[in-house]
Amino acid sequence: MNKALTYIVFIAVSLGGGLLIGTNNLPGEWYQSLAKPVFNPPNWIFGPVWSILYVLIGIAGARTWLRGHLSAAMLIWAGQMVFNFLWSPFFFGAEMPKAALVVIVILLGLVLAFIANRWSSDRISATLFLPYAAWVGFATILNASIAYLN
Repeated sequence: MNKALTYIVFIAVSLGGGLLIGTNNLPGEWYQSLAKPVFNPPNWIFGPVWSILYVLIGIAGARTWLRGHLSAAMLIWAGQMVFNFLWSPFFFGAEMPKAALVVIVILLGLVLAFIANRWSSDRISATLFLPYAAWVGFATILNASIAYLN
């Protein structure tokens, strides 16, 4: 697969998968009825933020793939995608904020592990994951607060 196609595939998988999961697990009446912390952002912010993050995740994934298909970094990248895609079905689909909290804590650990793994050998990929780490860290605190309040 040529380099450009690799980037297209990884961005399409990340962004497309995220959009598919998101549209099939929309916040509904249940979510609206939950007690939320004062720092809960408006619902409209999540779509644009995640769309940007999925593009960055896809670029980092493509860079990692091009450097080694079966590397530890590629396995970490794939693992974080699995947990990323699991969170919405647990939180919104199954309406289980406590189980979703477990999922997002694992996700945050994998995101941080990816950054640590790539920092020396591919600083660009590591840096692309920094906004993702910040957002998932915020989302973890938000998820924990919602679980606590409800």
